Amino acid sequence: MSLFKARDWWSVVLGEGEEFDQGCLCVGDVDNSGSGHDKIVVGSYMGLLRIYGPRASSPGSGALAEDQLLEVQLRDPIIQLEVGKFVSCSDLLHLAVLHPRKLSVYAVTATAGNVEHGIQYQLRLVYEHNLQRTACNMTYGPFGGVTGHHFICIQSMDGMLMFFEQESYAFGRFLPGFLLPGPLCYCGRTDTFITVSSARQVESYKYEVLAVATDADEEHERKTSGKRLTADWTLVIGEQALDIVVPTFTSTSSIFVLGERNVYCLKDNGQIRFMKKLEYNPSCFLPYASVSEGTTNLLMGNHNSTLLVYQDVTLKWAAQLSCVPVAVRVANFQDLKGVVVTLSGDGHLQCSYMGTDPSFFMAPRVDAREINYEEVDAEMKALQKIIKEAVRTQGSRLTVQSPKLNVCVQPPLAVTQEQFVLDSMGKFAQTVYEICVYDFSCASLPSSPFTGVPRVAQCKFTLPLRLVCLPSAPSKNSKYKITIDTNKPPVSLGDIFPEFVEKSEEKEGNVLAFQLIAGSTVTVQASKTSQRYRIQSDTFEDMWLVTKELLQRFDTFFAKQGVKDFRNSFAGPIPLQEYFETVDHHFELRVNAEKYQDLLSERAVQFRAIQRRLLTRFKDKTPAPLQNLDTLMEGTYRQVIALADAAEENRALLCQAFARLRSATHLLITLLSLWQGLSADQTSILEATLLPLLQDTPQLGWEECVDAAVSHLLRTCLSRSPKDQALSLSTSQLSMPKDTARLKKHITLLCDRLGKGGRLSLSSEANVQTPVVMPGHSASRWLLVCNGSTGH
Repeated sequence: MSLFKARDWWSVVLGEGEEFDQGCLCVGDVDNSGSGHDKIVVGSYMGLLRIYGPRASSPGSGALAEDQLLEVQLRDPIIQLEVGKFVSCSDLLHLAVLHPRKLSVYAVTATAGNVEHGIQYQLRLVYEHNLQRTACNMTYGPFGGVTGHHFICIQSMDGMLMFFEQESYAFGRFLPGFLLPGPLCYCGRTDTFITVSSARQVESYKYEVLAVATDADEEHERKTSGKRLTADWTLVIGEQALDIVVPTFTSTSSIFVLGERNVYCLKDNGQIRFMKKLEYNPSCFLPYASVSEGTTNLLMGNHNSTLLVYQDVTLKWAAQLSCVPVAVRVANFQDLKGVVVTLSGDGHLQCSYMGTDPSFFMAPRVDAREINYEEVDAEMKALQKIIKEAVRTQGSRLTVQSPKLNVCVQPPLAVTQEQFVLDSMGKFAQTVYEICVYDFSCASLPSSPFTGVPRVAQCKFTLPLRLVCLPSAPSKNSKYKITIDTNKPPVSLGDIFPEFVEKSEEKEGNVLAFQLIAGSTVTVQASKTSQRYRIQSDTFEDMWLVTKELLQRFDTFFAKQGVKDFRNSFAGPIPLQEYFETVDHHFELRVNAEKYQDLLSERAVQFRAIQRRLLTRFKDKTPAPLQNLDTLMEGTYRQVIALADAAEENRALLCQAFARLRSATHLLITLLSLWQGLSADQTSILEATLLPLLQDTPQLGWEECVDAAVSHLLRTCLSRSPKDQALSLSTSQLSMPKDTARLKKHITLLCDRLGKGGRLSLSSEANVQTPVVMPGHSASRWLLVCNGSTGH
């Protein structure tokens, strides 16, 4: 046992498969208990918010069930958590939760129980702000010298600082020369905001200068006249920063910046007080109070799973952790003060302290008495009986208190009821609810086991195809057709789709037709002489659902027959022109949406100008003639309403077009995978490339995202030579293209290089295509493959 090891005081592992980062941990008296004891608040990218109140336990026993005070499943990923005075009418502490598109402020309340259940904690939403831009991080403080309350500043991914004065939005400003977001911190001593830009320099902006600079609520106003935003001071550090912290406990004015290879201590005017070169890759850090006057202690975590303690630049202690920390805090609990709280990227939450524990272990004396094998055998049988009984009775046999069922579906599908509140359920209890959807994304069931701690269970499943399809008469002539080849004799489609046979007119079972409830008719025909199946329809994207079901049911059918070498394939050609028709239709609606937005902005400006003129006329002591201004305002108002209705109608059509585009893209990915026999990893890369978004947004659309992703593949694992990889990728901000010609060219080139043997990979060592002579081929025939594995 190493002496220099962090002593585990309390620990817990959060969930399975969840991800955490620097802003996902905070400590404080979030429930305003007044005892001076902190609580640990943790949020994950999966949207789970947990609050813990650690208490001392025996070494190695881990966390107790009652240590978890609250667990809530939020809809959006949690980027950052902060505790402060964020409500105008209250001096209590509240919890601010930053999501990618929303800022929510909650009140955490504790209610004393009447019997043995103890204290119950609840999370109540006080207010929230919907963000127009995707958030990166936030900071808070008494901006402008306000006392008794805290304001919030959020930095967006495109470089805009959005200021919120508690329940109201104040203003927004763009940072000059912005490229990528960096860490952000507020310094209350100088009323400034500290960040590190992509120019690898520390920049300081005064709140007063930000408040009077040019308004940045609209994108085009970056170039308008107004007071230009300039930094108070800058300092070039030559590296990217991981974090910035401004301590408030020290008498010396210091700003700490953690870089990739150095840690800097700056004065309030930007001058370097001292710096320390690091011999390792840091992961997180935290300045805290030192007992020596004029010095500051630093907790430094690194990727070697080590926690280091510095006093200014001097290393004082080193302790080994069980995992790599991404966030570190210091907290005071009921049984111990100054506990080090660390959180890893995979959810290992640990409370530890420094020091050494002597080992008092003594080897027991060996008992030389003879073994009674009959007693041992009887004891073994008794234990086996107990184990069998426990295994037989284990499982969901406990009463679930007040469960709630949440149902989430993706557009364009809808659900008749999103949430169900169930009665308490005992063992073997069943509850049936009727809902109208197809293809659940997930269903959550918060339950309360006998410990009284809330839990969240998730279940994913697929509903029957019959919910969205009806049997129909086959169509002989269709506009779009694809053919799937197999390596086994044709089977009766009635055996593959037994629920659709009842209305089929084909007795031999080689033709089936599916009438989509919100689409066209899709016909599946099995060849009588070959091992082929044809899928045809008058709508290209409608073939995806039936094709997917056909391939899945083929795998299930032949697996039940004991066939292990069954294969599906597609001989080509890839229907790119048909696919591009869906792309062009979606892009046309996006262009229309932008036109409607511009027209609405023009008419709104005109409407406000007419209002100001009318108001001036009405306020005048000697009113002048209106000169038909009232008629002009009424006409402008009608135009605004008409444009708003047209924009709303176009938005609905755009949502439908995006759903159809997703279906068409799924079909294209399936055909490419069957055409070239792509592995599951390669198919996943292709899906991430062609389907990067769940929904379009005004700031980021499908076309520009896919174009950037496809261009990256063409310059890496699908490049023709290492010279292509030397071309630097564009670092400009993604914006809506003028047309789809470039996108269609890149997708065509992607399919062409896949057809010539290119293989998809994310490995940095698999970026060069090398000629490989395949067995059974002459030396004059080459196949281009990526050199290396195809793993992630």
